[in-house]
Amino acid sequence: MLQAIDLPLFHLLNAGAGSPAGYINAARWVSAWLPGISMALLTLWMVWQGPAGLRRLGRTAAALALAWLACRLIRWGLPMPRPAFYGLGLQWIAHNTGAGMPSMHAAGAFALAMAIQLGWARQQRWLPAVVWTLATLVALSRVVLGVHFPSDILAGLLVGCASAWLVWRVSRAPALPSQESALAQRMPA
Repeated sequence: MLQAIDLPLFHLLNAGAGSPAGYINAARWVSAWLPGISMALLTLWMVWQGPAGLRRLGRTAAALALAWLACRLIRWGLPMPRPAFYGLGLQWIAHNTGAGMPSMHAAGAFALAMAIQLGWARQQRWLPAVVWTLATLVALSRVVLGVHFPSDILAGLLVGCASAWLVWRVSRAPALPSQESALAQRMPA
């Protein structure tokens, strides 16, 4: 069933030979530069926010690392080839034809967006909308450029969001008392 949606959507979004050069160049720029620029700007902004921003930065970095690891493990366990492997569409950037699900670009972009949503939604209501839009642009650029199927993007979205949620959930869980402090509480003074 997913293939019935995936292939037509891929062909719809993948830039063809008649696509405007500006459209293809914009997708290349978004894919190559937007993730790094966004992360650099957000890192500087979080550092500027002081200790609370640094804690959020640490959680964001952990979410990105977990998303990367999860993508690597999924690709190793379920190596789903990219469109070029099947001779589908046009590939507008140099890329291998090996395992492409989930998309690491999408997983990283959506891990970052979810981390911002979880960490800043109350203080900066505008920021989550901006980063979700940027994450969507990064993810879609990978289909436009022909290096991912839409299902790769969906899997990246799920991996990225789950990674950020898990990191935030674990990092905000109450700490368990150490054995020494628990023992000290039981002993009469």
